[in-house]
Amino acid sequence: MQGVPWWGVVSSAAAPVLMVGGWTAAADLQPRFDPVSETVSSLAAPGATDRWVMTLTFVVVGLCYIVTAVALRPARTTGRLILIVGAVAGMLVAVNPEQPGDPYPWPHIICASIGLAGVATWPAGAWRRGAAAPWGLRPRVAATAVAVLLAMVAWFAVELVTGAAQTGLAERFAGAGQALWPLTVVLSCVLPGRGGTRLTPVLGLRAQATSGAAHTGRRN
Repeated sequence: MQGVPWWGVVSSAAAPVLMVGGWTAAADLQPRFDPVSETVSSLAAPGATDRWVMTLTFVVVGLCYIVTAVALRPARTTGRLILIVGAVAGMLVAVNPEQPGDPYPWPHIICASIGLAGVATWPAGAWRRGAAAPWGLRPRVAATAVAVLLAMVAWFAVELVTGAAQTGLAERFAGAGQALWPLTVVLSCVLPGRGGTRLTPVLGLRAQATSGAAHTGRRN
């Protein structure tokens, strides 16, 4: 089973840091903002102070997801493609922001819905069977991850539809959970342990070491 290259580890670790850092910085720039009741999308809407911060966050985090999907070679292709679709849809949220006074900004709603669904369900298409499969890609783990991620998305949807007071909190839980799971899967692939694969050798050093050991053994 192929390993995950180092740049996939970097992108998967960067996504949650950039997401949380981005929405925190964007919220701090607002004269008044309640992160518990107000959505992240409102930070990128016309009229928000320095809305480019949240807009850029959507784009950069989406790029991190795409890079991670490309690097996640131990996962099945279907799951990786679903993650890419979700990432692209999330990036399109940046160019289809909420509009002040429009209760149903459909381009924004459609892009956000596809993005949330894709980044929540990709483990369902990425799982692997067998003893060599990293634990983060095993069927039961993948199914549990999808169930938990979809539950958080459902909480956000209920809060959004009912106009409850914790819409922003629910969205942040869902976003953070979705950003952390690719990192969790990558770590299950690269850290030593049962079913884990190795990080792809950097500059071929491991391959050279193995080759050298083999030649030494033949000479002995």
